[in-house]
Amino acid sequence: MKRRCAQFVSVLSVVVLLLPLVSGCARAHAKTAPDAPPLEMPEPPPRNVEPKATDVLAPAPPVEAPEPAPIAPLRPRPALPRPEPAPSGPPRPVEEPARPPATTLQTTPTGAEGEVERTIRTVLARATADLNRIDYRALNADARTQYDTAKRFVSQAQDALREKNLVFARNLADKAASLAAQLAGR
Repeated sequence: MKRRCAQFVSVLSVVVLLLPLVSGCARAHAKTAPDAPPLEMPEPPPRNVEPKATDVLAPAPPVEAPEPAPIAPLRPRPALPRPEPAPSGPPRPVEEPARPPATTLQTTPTGAEGEVERTIRTVLARATADLNRIDYRALNADARTQYDTAKRFVSQAQDALREKNLVFARNLADKAASLAAQLAGR
């Protein structure tokens, strides 16, 4: 009895699963309206026929080309100064004009520069302290890459501080501190 019941349930489940497929096939035909008039075709456009070369009656008279404008005489070139003969003796080194020292673009007001620099140095000290607490040998490959990147950011930030590029130094210091804090487990 249990066996028959199990067979009945399996047959019933197959029928239930196939029912949507069979019902979909019953309506697979497109619905058309048999009494709809056929589409009307538009009239073809009028033909534009170009005349043949033999249909042309007479060639157009030739157009005379205007005479070219007279060429203006060339101006004489100004005489260039002749270089003086080199004095005898050992050659003298060529002196280059003195260039003014390169100025840095300063986005921080002069009075606040010291405060910004102290803030950057504090962030760098915190990042360095976090990195010094980490055991490099215990890190996996990805963490070692992050550690090396944070060290490089600290070094670049210190270089930028020496060059008084405070905006770049602050950006690098923040990145180094963020990486160091993540590696330290905070």
